[in-house]
Amino acid sequence: MAPRGYITSETIVARATPRGASALSIVRLSGNGAIAIADTVFDGKSLLESASHSATVGYLRSEKESAIDQVVALVFKAPNTATGEDIVEFTCHGGDVASDEALQLLIRAGARMAEPGEFTLRSFMNGKVDLAQAEAIGEMIHARSARSGRISISHLRGDYSIELSGIRAGLLELLALIELELDFSEEDVEFADRGRLENLLSGASLKIGMLLDSYRLGKALTNGVRVVIAGKPNAGKSTLMNALLGYDRVIVSEIPGTTRDEIEALVTYHGIQYQFVDTAGIRETSDVIEAEGVRRSLRSFASADIVIYLSDITTSERDVEAAFVTSIRSQSPDLDVLFIGNKADLATAQPASGNYDLTISASDTFRREETVSDLMQLLERKTIGSVALEDEQQVVTSQRHQAHLEQAKKASDRAMHQLTSGGSGDMLSADVRSIIEHIGSITGEVTNEEVLGKIFSSFCIGK
Repeated sequence: MAPRGYITSETIVARATPRGASALSIVRLSGNGAIAIADTVFDGKSLLESASHSATVGYLRSEKESAIDQVVALVFKAPNTATGEDIVEFTCHGGDVASDEALQLLIRAGARMAEPGEFTLRSFMNGKVDLAQAEAIGEMIHARSARSGRISISHLRGDYSIELSGIRAGLLELLALIELELDFSEEDVEFADRGRLENLLSGASLKIGMLLDSYRLGKALTNGVRVVIAGKPNAGKSTLMNALLGYDRVIVSEIPGTTRDEIEALVTYHGIQYQFVDTAGIRETSDVIEAEGVRRSLRSFASADIVIYLSDITTSERDVEAAFVTSIRSQSPDLDVLFIGNKADLATAQPASGNYDLTISASDTFRREETVSDLMQLLERKTIGSVALEDEQQVVTSQRHQAHLEQAKKASDRAMHQLTSGGSGDMLSADVRSIIEHIGSITGEVTNEEVLGKIFSSFCIGK
């Protein structure tokens, strides 16, 4: 089902490269009339007579026959094109002047400006990519690291879709067997033993569960991980922040309350961006500015993926930490908190076992790279875990996909209960159908115009 306003007969045009100074700028058209429209403004070899996937050098000319730019015209004839339609790309000289004039010239010649993501939408509507592959194009554009780029290109290549199709095929076989038995229910005929049905269902459920688990990694790769460093004044938060970054980003002082505002910086570890946030020390204070910093510290927990609570182990803070956890849990019940004991080099005795997730000396961390490595590995385990770290082809990166997989997993659990408890065949069939529909909603076998509109509107114009 196409989004409202989608008209296949129209030829669309858009810039395919960013605005601004550059060596080249590309303007592209797609549609049944793309080649004819492009040919009316092109001064060179006839584009209508050009072979598909060929390049021709010539000039773009306005209605007054004045040359706008010397360009390379690339002609791609349907159906073997990215969109499944005729495509023409004009490679202009860089900058905005030539490409802006080319756009206006082509619009006057009969094309219309493309909507965001409309080229990719046409690829999907014409069967060149499924919906998961189409979304992977957007993921590739916004990839934050080489690792997320590899996952996106794997999705675009279809590896992820093949996995989903395999799950769906097994479920369709299961559904066929169930409904065949329903058709002959009065004759008490079984077309498959219970063990085979259970194997088909449990296999699909296991794969869905693995994909769901991978979303922790996918979300981190897509959005990064926000880590808020909290604790009392002089616990060593700013020293730890500088150690993690590898340079002096934050002022460090023995005077309590030095940090008054949130200070943020990025660290990339194993292809994931960790946004560290140094906050004001949490305490009661009469200083108006420091009090505002404390208030902002507390507010920052709402947007955190994980909190590092740094404690000075030379003092007794467990009562403070307990109150802190109670406060945080009231705001964000599912938020993870790491308790890190600091100033181990100054402690006269080793902290009690189990008090801290890790004990460090932040001031010594610049000289001990293993301390940073230990902390980063601990953060990685807490925020991502070890599931799906190796098989990057099947990492779920989309929140939309995760939501459908969650519903599919719930339906598979219900179906397994029906199957093993001798429940209603009709209810079992309905649950299996629900799993199939949620899987189909990811790849595009099942969709609606509202979903398509939301997905493709997030793309840039020209993609």
